[in-house]
Amino acid sequence: MYLSEVEEIIAYVVCIAIVIGFGVSTYMEIKNTIAEEKQKQAEKEENETKIKTLITYLNSKKKLIDSLAQTKKALEEKKNKK
Repeated sequence: MYLSEVEEIIAYVVCIAIVIGFGVSTYMEIKNTIAEEKQKQAEKEENETKIKTLITYLNSKKKLIDSLAQTKKALEEKKNKK
């Protein structure tokens, strides 16, 4: 049982459409994956920046608390000497 010329042409067109569809879907998936990875990288960099800012803030606060403690200690020592 063989196909007529019209059936062969239709079969070729369907095969080509399937291959093109597969290629396009694969391209779209790759494009979406790359976009997701770029978004994850941007979020990671943003989080790192926030963490660095928080560390700087905490270090500044620690220095402030330490200087306050030293000042209190110095005032108490002066008070005790009198």
